Amino acid sequence: MDIIINSLYLNKEVFLRELISNASDAMDKVRLEKLKEGNMDDSDLEIKIKYDPDHMTLSIRDSGIGMTKDDLIEKLGTVAKSGTTQFIDALAASGGDINLIGQFGVGFYSSFLAANKVTVISKSDNDPDQHIWVSHAGPYFQIAKDPRGNTLNRGTEVILNLKSDAEEFAEPEHIKKIV
Repeated sequence: MDIIINSLYLNKEVFLRELISNASDAMDKVRLEKLKEGNMDDSDLEIKIKYDPDHMTLSIRDSGIGMTKDDLIEKLGTVAKSGTTQFIDALAASGGDINLIGQFGVGFYSSFLAANKVTVISKSDNDPDQHIWVSHAGPYFQIAKDPRGNTLNRGTEVILNLKSDAEEFAEPEHIKKIV
């Protein structure tokens, strides 16, 4: 995983833009669902960014569509499903055109440029339970029902345990400069 991540991204800051973009997309899905079905509340849509320099964590939380347990497994749990394999194949076929980034869902994995552990907590209206997905950028991940119950109402929170060489991402001024 490290080889893929470090070969795709030259700028470590891209992970934050990718995660904010994912959160924005999740909120757009709520708006779309409201237009199609009329049954989604879109009055509380927001993205929150929190940083904790004492614990070296950064979190991005949205009140978007959220993910079910199956969504977490399908979208985050398998690199091939995330689009990384498709991306690598397309990159090879294009002769190395790096402009393909963003088209295959590899953005989430850019989190591992700055984090040695990523925790995703998510709650969807399509699942009565909130779930926690955890990875250390290796070939395995853990997923479980959140023992705290439903703390999000609806949406997703991505918590990054920052690497020692990424401590600037726990500083408010650095985050403000990027965002």
